[in-house]
Amino acid sequence: MKFCSDCGSSVSQQIPKGDNRLRFVCNDCETIHYQNPRIIAGCVVEHDNKVLLCKRAIEPRKGYWTLPAGFMENGETVEESAVRETWEEALAKVSNPELYSMFNLPHISQVYIFYRGSLLAGEYGAGEETLESRLFSESDIPWNELAFPTIHKALKHFFSDTQNDHFPVRIEDINFSKK
Repeated sequence: MKFCSDCGSSVSQQIPKGDNRLRFVCNDCETIHYQNPRIIAGCVVEHDNKVLLCKRAIEPRKGYWTLPAGFMENGETVEESAVRETWEEALAKVSNPELYSMFNLPHISQVYIFYRGSLLAGEYGAGEETLESRLFSESDIPWNELAFPTIHKALKHFFSDTQNDHFPVRIEDINFSKK
């Protein structure tokens, strides 16, 4: 960051009084510009013992499979975000969404939150950021073509939980060193 979004003056990194981290602070109006983790919300959508996956039409990981998910917007709840992203990515409506998992990725300042729900009316398609969407049974999942580690972990948990017919809320940290 080079300029203040409030007044346009230059900013510098400093530790503001009463804080313990470097922040961008405006040299003129003294506005502190906090940079916080991004929340990615999505759904594990199930239908006839299968899950809905989308093949990404955008980078990063274009051409790889993912659960329908994306960045949370201001002014919405996490659940609203997950349901919205599922519609945008897969043209799918989710019934009875329930919190299912949260993955903390501190190395890239992201938090993934997935809900679990059923595919309403069995209908889905491909949104603007999706090349195709498809329902997969566990044995048909393209495990080597999944876009992100969070997707792999969420699906492994889901199929394990399905066998036990018990779906606890899972919270997990995924740490990779910065390169």
